[in-house]
Amino acid sequence: MSKNIGKITGIAGNMMTVAVEGNIIQNEIGYAVTGDEKLKAEVVKIQGDTAFMQVFESTKGLKIGDTVEFTGEMLSVELGPGILGMVYDGLQNPLNELAEEHGFFLKRGAIIPALNRETKWEFTPSVKPGETVKAGDKIGSVKEGIFDHKIFVPLHLLEEYTVKSVVEKNEYTVDTVLVKAEDAQKTEHEFKMYFNWPVKLPIIQYRDKKVPEEPMITQTRIIDTFFPVSKGGTYCIPGPFGAGKTVLQQVTSRFARVDIVIIAACGERAGEVVETLREFPEITDPRTGRSLMERTIIICNTSSMPVAARESSVYTAVTLGEYYRQMGLDVLLLADSTSRWAQAMRELSGRLEEIPGEEAFPAYLESRIAQFYERSGLVELNSGEMGSLTIGGTVSPAGGNFEEPVTQSTLKVVGAFHGLSRDRSNARRYPAIHPLESWSKYVSVLDDEMVQNARKILSRGSEVHQMMLVVGEDGTSQNDFITYLKSEFLDNVYLQQNSFDEIDGATSPERQKYIFKIITSILNMDFNFGNKQEARSFFNTLRSKFIDWNYIEMSDDKFKQQENDINNLIKEKSNDAESIQ
Repeated sequence: MSKNIGKITGIAGNMMTVAVEGNIIQNEIGYAVTGDEKLKAEVVKIQGDTAFMQVFESTKGLKIGDTVEFTGEMLSVELGPGILGMVYDGLQNPLNELAEEHGFFLKRGAIIPALNRETKWEFTPSVKPGETVKAGDKIGSVKEGIFDHKIFVPLHLLEEYTVKSVVEKNEYTVDTVLVKAEDAQKTEHEFKMYFNWPVKLPIIQYRDKKVPEEPMITQTRIIDTFFPVSKGGTYCIPGPFGAGKTVLQQVTSRFARVDIVIIAACGERAGEVVETLREFPEITDPRTGRSLMERTIIICNTSSMPVAARESSVYTAVTLGEYYRQMGLDVLLLADSTSRWAQAMRELSGRLEEIPGEEAFPAYLESRIAQFYERSGLVELNSGEMGSLTIGGTVSPAGGNFEEPVTQSTLKVVGAFHGLSRDRSNARRYPAIHPLESWSKYVSVLDDEMVQNARKILSRGSEVHQMMLVVGEDGTSQNDFITYLKSEFLDNVYLQQNSFDEIDGATSPERQKYIFKIITSILNMDFNFGNKQEARSFFNTLRSKFIDWNYIEMSDDKFKQQENDINNLIKEKSNDAESIQ
């Protein structure tokens, strides 16, 4: 530990100014000492001999003249086996262990190692004495849940190292020295199961970064078909309070076809976080049949916690995601909500007396948001394997105003926009993603021509609906009214989905292709109706049959029976000679 010592010269909320005599670095960690407590803080600005530091806990009791001990290290996390299934705070303190040791009212300044030092892991070595290794090379593996957790040469070591000794296959703790190696100067280095990595620095020990192309299957129809997300891509979910952002994230985390899910609650309300913590251990993972929590990591920082911890929770989560991507896994990071993180930046900027930007957010808001999302990506590792980190963040604009700075800054850097609508939410049309305002730059799982045709129907149907609000149904032509009914039919049977149903909650790409092809043929059909009431009655019946169809497993005999009923119903009113098949 560095011997640099400072003295507090001022305190404003979670910001303190410290007079320092020695050399310090940006983002260095220090501990403010008050009584028997040591409060963790980070250097956010250096001005001459004064360091501006944000404290990650309440500063109550700190006073001018108190000592600050600097560590000479940046804010870092421990990377190694034992992370999956854990609930951490923004500083990677395991919350369950903290609660067991200190009770439900956590002691200020309490620190527990992120990785359990007593748990033993069966280590299988993959290197031999005499071999040459470098940062990011695999030296062995342990079994962590359903995954082979690769043990790497620490990523911060920049030279090549010659292996001198390796332990035999056996069970060891994370503190055990597994490999001893020498660099070119004959200096010995010891490799353990874990190492530390600064959260503000991206992990870039890979061969190449690819353009995301393969869809990340969420099994939510409106996303996979209309507004897809690619593995290694980015997307955002802006929406007003109560529009279903958190529920949509939870559904995605359960059904998305990825290996690891990381949830970063960066400033959400405590009630929503508690709900997540209670439900996830009880949710059955469709992939393994076991608890979903076994391949999930939760970084928990609620709106009642100090604002400084919101920023650390975001960076801690993305660093853990990059680490598991280094193992050739597909990782999904869900940040909820980046608006609270931006508000923390605004508060910090104000205390630093920086020149404010729009709505008092700092001028660097856009670049900070871009830096976060740019840590996503599909990468080719040095081993030749592919790994991906997909980042999805919710935004909570006040009053659902998508023109505010955080939403606009996010839209400039993400590849897909899933805008939630207050009107759709009030009408109980879930997911409440607006089908006309949302967009995606990624490739859909379905044919683009069919998707664009469906969007035209939705757009035209919306125009007719707006016209009907003015002139009424009687003032609308029958052809326009049928177009409106077709758009409503598409919305009800395909865009909406029952997330709580075992079958309708997750629609495979194969089923999406099968169903959407039939829906497209219906949208393109000419129908023979005597009047508007007959048209309405037909589409209401058709909608009901389709919704019932959504609840039937494709392998069930009833699935084909229901399809035949739908086909027969359409033949009665269609002017087209061809069947929907």
